[in-house]
Amino acid sequence: MHIRVGFGFGGAARPDDHQTFGHLVDDLERLGFDSLWVSERAGGATLDPMVAMAYAAGRTERLKFGPAVMVLPGRNPVLCAKALASLDRISNGRALPAFGLGIADNAEHQAFGVKRSERAAWFDEALPLIRRLWTEDVVDHHGERFSLDGVRILPKPVQDPFEVWLGGQAPSELRRCGRLGDGWLPSFTTPDAVADGIRLVSETAAAHGRSIDPEHFGALVPFVHGALPERFAQRLRTRQPDLDPAEVVAHGIRGLRSRLEEFVSAGASKFVAFPLDEPDDWHATVVEVADELLSLQS
Repeated sequence: MHIRVGFGFGGAARPDDHQTFGHLVDDLERLGFDSLWVSERAGGATLDPMVAMAYAAGRTERLKFGPAVMVLPGRNPVLCAKALASLDRISNGRALPAFGLGIADNAEHQAFGVKRSERAAWFDEALPLIRRLWTEDVVDHHGERFSLDGVRILPKPVQDPFEVWLGGQAPSELRRCGRLGDGWLPSFTTPDAVADGIRLVSETAAAHGRSIDPEHFGALVPFVHGALPERFAQRLRTRQPDLDPAEVVAHGIRGLRSRLEEFVSAGASKFVAFPLDEPDDWHATVVEVADELLSLQS
């Protein structure tokens, strides 16, 4: 099993400080992190993921990058396919597409223009269409939401196949990953839940004549330096009311290694560590995470 460790820059980011993100990207490249992951919140204080990934692509030579995760419902699939293929091309194959339905927040749904009840159907039509646009010379498609005749995107991605990872933990989301995804990257989860999810994703894939690479399962692993920010505590209470936040959020960087080792025992091997609170010193935080986790990479 090849363990890889990435770093997430999202909910605790300061987009008004133009130096913070650039210095973080430099540190991740220099220290040997596998990847950078940027969050998407249309109404939040986060960088737009396409802009952030393009910036990282131009500033680095080795570091991979992906969105954690990019909201697909509401996006034009042709333009989304074009943007991600372009990112993969200019970075020489370092883009990591990862999609989700988006958080359960009415303001976010308004921003993307898709009702909560319509997100799953949008996703199920858009993702296969995006795959076709990446691989076929010319695409004709006539579905409930999109109608295309003779559409193509160029350049094509460097990676072939251009693999897509999906987030989510609900049974319907796990089954969707088995049907449509190439990997699974859940967040705010436990090793037991990951083990159960891997089984359901793999069983669903097999039922549809597919298979998921056993090394394409991972987890986003959040940590805090101090108290858990209330906005995240409330989100956890809403999503998983019976779950103690301490089970899914590490308090302090020193607790991350043992948590990752538990996930490895559950069958996961690709990880993203990300802070939920604003570090006093981003550089020091990244160095400490590197010291704690990067020796696990193999």
